[in-house]
Amino acid sequence: MPRVQPLGPHTAPAPRAGGDNIPAGIALMITFAVLAPWIDIFAKLASGMVPPVQLTLARFVVQAAVLLPVLALRRRRLRPARGLWPLHAARGALMAVASTAFIAAVQAMPIADAMAIFFVAPLLLTAISGLVLGEEVGWRRLTACTVGFLGALLVVRPSFAELGPVALLPLLTASCFVLYVLLTRRVARDEGPVAMQAYAGISGALVMALALALLHDSGWPAFAAVRPALAGWALMVAVGAAATTAHLFLVAAYARAPAPLLAPLQYLEIVSATVFGYWLFGDFPDALKWTGIAIIVGSGLFVIWRERRAARG
Repeated sequence: MPRVQPLGPHTAPAPRAGGDNIPAGIALMITFAVLAPWIDIFAKLASGMVPPVQLTLARFVVQAAVLLPVLALRRRRLRPARGLWPLHAARGALMAVASTAFIAAVQAMPIADAMAIFFVAPLLLTAISGLVLGEEVGWRRLTACTVGFLGALLVVRPSFAELGPVALLPLLTASCFVLYVLLTRRVARDEGPVAMQAYAGISGALVMALALALLHDSGWPAFAAVRPALAGWALMVAVGAAATTAHLFLVAAYARAPAPLLAPLQYLEIVSATVFGYWLFGDFPDALKWTGIAIIVGSGLFVIWRERRAARG
């Protein structure tokens, strides 16, 4: 395997083996958007039972425990591709910080406000990926992403009342997520989704275990260590299983399609979250939410239509 190439504004992304597969990438991203809300649902249910850092640690322990045996059976070795350990470690650390920050955010502020701030991530990703990865952005993709963001705001309708410094938590999540996706596009040239997520599980678990060991007596509630009841243990496993499954689809999507193309489709997560909210909690969307959902779905359909038209030439 080749040594790691530095990411830079003049570094065009090498294609993965077999090249990009845009229809598959779109389908995988839509699947991620359907699965991802379950991470937040289980994390919200665990609020008051399991502190954020401990919950994030459990998420990565489950991820590593599930995927390492699969990787060993498929490849009969656990070493990553040559020269990729630093990038694997960085991906895991970034997702560990992102997960902890968002869990802490939704426990300290309205989830609508947290989601509204976090969903600047697709816009940032669309803008930055052209510079860092050399991928084509184009005004249509940027417009679709912007329209999707506006639709998301209509759905969540954040109040932004009395946020203060806590608003930095979902912004930190968004920043870490963007860097995580950029590294995913790079590492996907040489590794498959299972390998990437197995190594990210190891890295994320080590980061969270170190943070918990050093700061559990600091007095910060997020870093407290508790012995949860059976329901808490079940929710820790559920968060890990949901995150592992959803992020396998996310990584597989970004391995197959450019980041600017997939970014608008991430807003479909808002749609699925609204559907699950109605199904589980009886939160029926009002007229403004339906309008926002229609805008988000429309921006996603526009992306799919544009790519199918481009594929036909």
